[in-house]
Amino acid sequence: MTDFHPAPVPKGADKTLEQIDTLIVGAGQAGIAVSEHLGKLGVPHLVLERSRIAEAWRTDRWDSLVTNGPVWHDRFPGMEFDGVDPDAFASKEEVAAYFEAYARYISAPIRTGVEVKRVRRQTGRSGFIIETSQGTIEANRVVAATGPFQRPVIPAIAPKDASLTQIHSAQYRNPAQLPEGAVLIIGSGSSGVQIADELQRAGRQVYLSVGPHDRPPRAYRGRDFVWWLGVLGLWDTEAVQPGKEHVTIAVSGAHGGHTVDFRRLARQGITLVGMTKAIEDGLAIFEADLADNLARGDENYLSLLDAADAYIARNGLSLPEEPEARTPMPEADCVTHPILSLDLAATKVATIIWATGYSVDFNWLPVNALDDNGKPRHQRGVSSEPGIYFVGLPWLSRRGSTFIWGVWHDARHIADHIATQRKYLDYRDAAQRQRETATALGSQDSSISRLGVR
Repeated sequence: MTDFHPAPVPKGADKTLEQIDTLIVGAGQAGIAVSEHLGKLGVPHLVLERSRIAEAWRTDRWDSLVTNGPVWHDRFPGMEFDGVDPDAFASKEEVAAYFEAYARYISAPIRTGVEVKRVRRQTGRSGFIIETSQGTIEANRVVAATGPFQRPVIPAIAPKDASLTQIHSAQYRNPAQLPEGAVLIIGSGSSGVQIADELQRAGRQVYLSVGPHDRPPRAYRGRDFVWWLGVLGLWDTEAVQPGKEHVTIAVSGAHGGHTVDFRRLARQGITLVGMTKAIEDGLAIFEADLADNLARGDENYLSLLDAADAYIARNGLSLPEEPEARTPMPEADCVTHPILSLDLAATKVATIIWATGYSVDFNWLPVNALDDNGKPRHQRGVSSEPGIYFVGLPWLSRRGSTFIWGVWHDARHIADHIATQRKYLDYRDAAQRQRETATALGSQDSSISRLGVR
């Protein structure tokens, strides 16, 4: 979409202090959602985006990426995807176009091409000073809506070997981008699984390092897993289960959507290995935990099938039975005889892709809003630093915070909090109102006297 009209930059903005009630940093799904809710509540605000609207969807993903949920679910309530079947999975270009259209639909005051460099609290008064690439802005509140995918993480075990091409999954685009040879992918979440599948289908020899993971069914008994999580109330889970803080989720909307089954990937030709322990002197060393990791993934998968069956029986639903969903695929040789080390040169591994997630980068915010590790300190997005807010982070309020629709609901909570704070600050007690009335009446009497009226 090219006809989006951004919020204008005030004349002389690079020299004059611009003022706004609430400043939103980031014009992705989180920033647009906050803008919608603030607009409905009549809160003056401005959205700053250093690149383009939904830039992460445009350029920080591989070419064939699609949403992990069907578009009837992965959208905002106010608008459907144009020209995409409700049960289909939108491409990254369709997602970017959707958010640009949505911003136009709600008349979001977005200013693109402006980078926020620093936010500091005012001295001796409320509010913040925001230093940007186009001048300084004063705001009463700041909403950090830059999302969780800010700084790709590559573990310290990455070898310093010039003969190997090493990239993070954020830098991967397509198979043709990589040099000839086999590929080792480290990370078994949605990104690692989908990239491994794509490379194997393109004729590459692929080794996939599998760690602890959850793997829900793509669909079961005629309903997508996002529907099951909804009716079972699992989207509303408010905290990660102990011990699962670093467990990834393997789910895919690729090829029309399918259940991720690591045994199927192995029989397809991908060689599975355990978690990567070290890469030294051209040798990748793996933990002997592949079978255990697959078994725990199976437990997660089967637990959702059990919950779905119980829900169907309890509510008397007529949904087709699917006994084959419980039939495991035979184990591949790489599972029964796991590889514990891999000579990268001998196996012609020329590329390592680190599908190892991201860390946040909020060093532009006041330090009181962050913990000792630089991570946000907040309760449902309301920061420990009054006037600072976060939207768009995983588990911000619940499990559903990860998905597009979950961001929209989190944003509503933050907007309501901001509107409530404004009402408190607008409060004037009886004594103050009486003084203001007396002052106004005194001014009126003085004006009458000067006019000579008796």
